[in-house]
Amino acid sequence: MPNWGGGKKCGVCQKAVYFAEEVQCEGNSFHKSCFLCMVCKKNLDSTTVAVHGEEIYCKSCYGKKYGPKGYGYGQGAGTLSTDRGEALGIKYEEGQPHRPTNPNAARMAQKVGGADGCPRCGQAVYAAEKVIGAGKSWHKSCFRCAKCGKSLESTTLADKDGEIYCKGCYAKNFGPKGFGFG
Repeated sequence: MPNWGGGKKCGVCQKAVYFAEEVQCEGNSFHKSCFLCMVCKKNLDSTTVAVHGEEIYCKSCYGKKYGPKGYGYGQGAGTLSTDRGEALGIKYEEGQPHRPTNPNAARMAQKVGGADGCPRCGQAVYAAEKVIGAGKSWHKSCFRCAKCGKSLESTTLADKDGEIYCKGCYAKNFGPKGFGFG
């Protein structure tokens, strides 16, 4: 195609790019309307572009296509990719199945852990869900005011007779009464 205006050629459509519509990236010129991710077609700018040879991508698509693969390289919280890279020519070798070093570890943890009972619901409280308040171990979901149900923290609780309350409910129910108090 002839380059009538003498401008630079767009890296995507190969047509002439004039100054008013030019976006430059790594020495190449693009039309603003052509400066899109090659996979998802999102508009790109200097903060979102990732270049691979003559191809331009958004950082997300670039990471999926050329970034590291495997555990810990997901695209956000809770992401686990089962893509082993076969489409990119990566060969995956199946290894031996995982065997725990101590097959009785789960039973041992239950005995050694000595889980306390939650004063609110009576169920066992394990370390991952434990909140300590008023000298006892509680489930996070049970660590609430006995009157209004408001979620508590160690700095916002008051206890009376083995039950926990927010400071507001404690003051209303157990605080001083009379003129000038509340």
